[in-house]
Amino acid sequence: MSLNGANEVIKSRVVTVGLLNSNQVHPREVFSDPIVDRAASVIVAHNHPSGNLEPSPEDIALTKRLARAGEIIGITVLDHLIVTKRGHTSLKAKGYF
Repeated sequence: MSLNGANEVIKSRVVTVGLLNSNQVHPREVFSDPIVDRAASVIVAHNHPSGNLEPSPEDIALTKRLARAGEIIGITVLDHLIVTKRGHTSLKAKGYF
C-alpha cells in the first residue's frame, strides 16, 4: 500500500504472486509504483498459506532489505504484515526493523 504524508492510503496493489512456499521479491518492484505515486511511506503484506503467523528468516531479511531501500529513496516502510486465515502479525511490532 502506498501512503501519503498523512498516512492515508493512496493505492493498494499486488506486486507479485508467489508459489506455494516461496516468492521472489525485489525492492525495485515493491517501490516502483510508490515512487510514481509520490508516496511518503508504504505498508507491505504477504500471506502465509500454512497459517503460521511467525515470520521466516527470509521474511525478516526481506523486511530489513526493503527498509534500507526505502531509507535510500525516501519512502518509509511503516510495517510488513503477515496475514493468515487466523489473523495477522506485524514485523514492526515484533521489532524486526
